Amino acid sequence: MSGCEEVRVGCPCCGEQIDLFIDPGFEQQEYIEDCPVCCRPITVSVAIASSGDIEVCVRDENSC
Repeated sequence: MSGCEEVRVGCPCCGEQIDLFIDPGFEQQEYIEDCPVCCRPITVSVAIASSGDIEVCVRDENSC
């Protein structure tokens, strides 16, 4: 996955650390991805700052 940044976050469902691959070419993005450990859906929200820093927020899709 060239051009993607790897970010490690804690799954909001099971608490396990998981790796997400973020495309920094989009300033803001939101998508649903299944946790590779517990297979529950999580909502991933990403914001890229003008400095290039990546902010990632994850939440349990089923609790919303």
